[in-house]
Amino acid sequence: MASDDATLDEGQAHRLVVFTLGDEEFGVPITLVQEIIRYSPPRPVPGSPMHVEGVINLRGRIIPVVDLRQRFGVAGARPDEAKIVIVEMPDLTVGVVVDEVREVLTLSADVCEEPPPGTSDADFVEAVGKLDGRLVVILDMLRLLGEQPLAA
Repeated sequence: MASDDATLDEGQAHRLVVFTLGDEEFGVPITLVQEIIRYSPPRPVPGSPMHVEGVINLRGRIIPVVDLRQRFGVAGARPDEAKIVIVEMPDLTVGVVVDEVREVLTLSADVCEEPPPGTSDADFVEAVGKLDGRLVVILDMLRLLGEQPLAA
């Protein structure tokens, strides 16, 4: 199924914001990242799914905050220097809690591959980028977060 996000068009370089959860690296298209802020505990919203921590007030806008550690089942404690990456999509703005924002990285299309069959039943994994012995899982944020993250 074709993604609305043009991050993996054939032959195009992918400009990503790379962040970590535990020991793993993930990337999201830089065009979706509005800003990165220091983590502060969101206000809980009763009836939210387990991976939705709550909401924050960001300059007058109420933004849902999703804990990607919880969403992906990453074990371990959240580091004190965790960040919230504000992701802006056409109909939704969401904050995602990450351990650390590492870098802005450009990956050429020839180092990105679709996830091998059987490695992920999650349709929000767009591709896997290979770079100098590293693997960066490229996320399709629209598929990951676009399905009513605050639905009860």
